[in-house]
Amino acid sequence: MRWNSRARCSLVCVGFAALFSLFSFRLVYLQMLKHDEYAGLAAEKHVHRQPIYANRGEILDANNEVLADNVPGETIVADATLINNIEALVPLLAAELKLDRADLNAKLRGDRRYIVLKRQVPEPAAVALHDKLIQQNLRGVYLERDSARVYPNGSMLCHVIGFTDFDHKGIQGVEASMEDYLHGQDGYRYIEHNRANHEIVLYRGQERAPRDGYQVHLTIDLNLQNIVENELDAAMHEFTPQKAIVILMRPQTGEILAMANRPAFDINERAEAKPEQMKNRAITDMMEPGSTFKIVTAGAALNEHKVRPDTTIFCENGVFNYGGTPLHDHKAFGEMSVTDILVHSSNIGAAKLALSVGDQKFYEYIRRFGFGERTGIELPGEISGRIRPPQQWNKISITRIPMGHEVGVTPLQMCTAMAAIANGGKLVTPRIVKSVTSADGKIISKFEPVVLRQVIAPETAKQLTQALRGVVSDRGTAAAAAVPGFSISGKTGTAQKVDDLHGGYEKGKYVVSFSGFLPSDNPEFVGLVVLDDAHTKTPDQNYGGLVAGPIFSRIAEKAARYLDLEPQALPAKPVNAARVASTTARR
Repeated sequence: MRWNSRARCSLVCVGFAALFSLFSFRLVYLQMLKHDEYAGLAAEKHVHRQPIYANRGEILDANNEVLADNVPGETIVADATLINNIEALVPLLAAELKLDRADLNAKLRGDRRYIVLKRQVPEPAAVALHDKLIQQNLRGVYLERDSARVYPNGSMLCHVIGFTDFDHKGIQGVEASMEDYLHGQDGYRYIEHNRANHEIVLYRGQERAPRDGYQVHLTIDLNLQNIVENELDAAMHEFTPQKAIVILMRPQTGEILAMANRPAFDINERAEAKPEQMKNRAITDMMEPGSTFKIVTAGAALNEHKVRPDTTIFCENGVFNYGGTPLHDHKAFGEMSVTDILVHSSNIGAAKLALSVGDQKFYEYIRRFGFGERTGIELPGEISGRIRPPQQWNKISITRIPMGHEVGVTPLQMCTAMAAIANGGKLVTPRIVKSVTSADGKIISKFEPVVLRQVIAPETAKQLTQALRGVVSDRGTAAAAAVPGFSISGKTGTAQKVDDLHGGYEKGKYVVSFSGFLPSDNPEFVGLVVLDDAHTKTPDQNYGGLVAGPIFSRIAEKAARYLDLEPQALPAKPVNAARVASTTARR
């Protein structure tokens, strides 16, 4: 009997020992061997990796005026694995966020851990939604700090600034080209929620602070841009062209002071913009420049010492038969100096200048002026234009290219070529970005002027400058481009519009332009005005001197006043309107 009692006690003790050993083994197994696995499962249920978005850097003009900024907001996200009452959640979210119920229901019934429901929700609306979620004890929906990109000036500079997508990535313009500087680096934190969907702050885990994007300072002067945009709008109203472009550039440094295109769009309403409105035509469109290209022809002949400014050339009394095809002037010119060939824009005179240089050497000068290659401006989408080598020319190309036909150039290339004459013969890379700084003003990167090459000798540039002053005079093709009190050098262009669909040219349609700089002797800026298919009251008015010239004059006068340039002489004599019409109605 006593033995049986001892045996039973022993068995009970052994049983308890075995049981505790089993529990101990299980505890050790869970705590030591399976700790990471179960901790991970627990974290998946309760711990959330919350992004901390970096603010995108601002875009500023040359005077630190804000062109692109951020407005705080919220992004509403959901975790489908933590939703506790989808039937109540769907109608609430649909009503508060103005979302489709069917789409919401489909999104929330999956097993995704991160679902973006709506971005850029104003803070008051987001807070109101958060309060209602708490009141109804609904879990699985969170608020994340975010911001919306805003552009204070609407459509102004739309093609230069560009815009961002919903992930705050640059799509066009400076927003795209300077993405690496503007974007910044997002941070994160690990947070834990209780059953009521409240963060347990004491359990907040690893965290990395964001680095905000850098500020990008442009060379654009918003005041000059405003002048350009207003005059461009007035020109669109007066002439209703299909397209229009204006560029202002500082010739010594290549800084773009203003750049505008029409048609345009409001960057804040970009979803409503049409593709044709979103093109920066200053760098994406090709055109035959017409007679503005004669600066290249005259520059080559003068620089090669084939002629002097006062050298006379016989202009065949208006008709030059070369290669079996006649080349016409707008007037029957006889003997003309090289200067007068530019002043009166003689096609035959330009052709004979190119013939004196020779096709291969002339082609070299075309390339030296920057045509046929991208300028290198800090904007996406730039094209190189189309310049054929002499091997691909036909027998009359040497007489047509000098007058700006059979070549495809961008407006920015044409403006840069004129700047090379204004700055003493140097081809300078155009720049739209001045510097990149941190928010506290520390310089991250500075964009210095880049001189690519000496295109023509300084003395040649002076000769051209003087000749082009005659263009903007009472006897030249651009009398209407004059600004009282200032000397201006420039060149008009009128080219029949190329038919891209059927080849050849479109009858009665022209691309008219004027490019010039002010003051002639020490230029502060170079300007280019281009109108594609302008509609004038009568066909004999659709010329660069009569359409683009006056637009340049108004822009240049206001720009000179804004820049506080001192007039050089007495105001110019009023130009007789009939005289202007008779002298400027030329290519």
